[in-house]
Amino acid sequence: MGLLKDISSEYKTISIVGMAKNAGKTTALNYLIEEAVDEEILLGVTSTGRDGETVDLVTQTDKPRVYLYEDTLVSVPTKLYDLAEAGLEILEMSRQRTSIGEVMLCRVKRSGYVQIAGPVATKDTKKLCEKMMDYGARLILIDGAIDRKSIASPETSDAIILSTGAVLSRSLKNVVRETAHIVELYSLEELDEGEMRTLIESTEEKDRIALISGGEIRQLDLETGLGAGRYIDEEIDDSVDACFIPGALTESIINAIAPEKLRRTKFILKDPTKIFIDSVNWRKLVKKGFRVQVLKNIRVAAVTVNPFSPAGYSFNSQELVDEMQKALRDIPVIDVRK
Repeated sequence: MGLLKDISSEYKTISIVGMAKNAGKTTALNYLIEEAVDEEILLGVTSTGRDGETVDLVTQTDKPRVYLYEDTLVSVPTKLYDLAEAGLEILEMSRQRTSIGEVMLCRVKRSGYVQIAGPVATKDTKKLCEKMMDYGARLILIDGAIDRKSIASPETSDAIILSTGAVLSRSLKNVVRETAHIVELYSLEELDEGEMRTLIESTEEKDRIALISGGEIRQLDLETGLGAGRYIDEEIDDSVDACFIPGALTESIINAIAPEKLRRTKFILKDPTKIFIDSVNWRKLVKKGFRVQVLKNIRVAAVTVNPFSPAGYSFNSQELVDEMQKALRDIPVIDVRK
């Protein structure tokens, strides 16, 4: 099943996000690179961290290498340049520094394996992507090599491809449930344009928790909601329409707010990556009338599944794809290894 032809017509930058280590993210990246060659799509490839090494530097397990074809644009720090088996032409130095050297923007002149790494900061990744587009890239793939929450942020790319699989659980049902939970969170309803959104976006200190009442906004003396659920509860009275939390929404915050206040108050977040509530408790909250909207949600362009776990167990590939597709409806689901 092809993905890139439709994706490249709708999005310019795609982040590949793994639900966990060994979920098949690098395999998905290689699959998309192969497909780009077939579709004659000029790619730019970068990473929020480092990818393409033969052994995972965290888990010390074998991992797929990244093979790039001629004309592909890629980001490579200075200390990884000589490790590339591909022939690389240096187009320019980015002045973006990492622990393994300054990031260089290169063009592949001879196909081969490359260890990819790029800037960690979102603003630097954006600048690099813009440069790749200036050099002719039609689509840019951003490998999420550091953290699922940060790379999935809508500020990083136009959409994501989510990689999941057997590594999450020995239960196929649990794998499907947890993946569907993340997709549900990422697809949360965005706050409409209007008075409430204008109030939030017009505040000078955008990282402060705020309450909205009758067309007015009041910021609290809190910069984060961590450990402050009781204080938020005390400040929410009958006049409060909504509570804006720019940071993390955790179970400790929710548990400290009275149930009746949770039902009548709309909670607004910057984006879905701020939610740290598991699928079981989230479902309970929704059933009780808990309402959340986000300033910007996350588009999931596709989900890739890996039926194999490094722990030695596996699922039937077709069963995993079928069950995941039932749960995700219109989002394409594929096993890229198959």
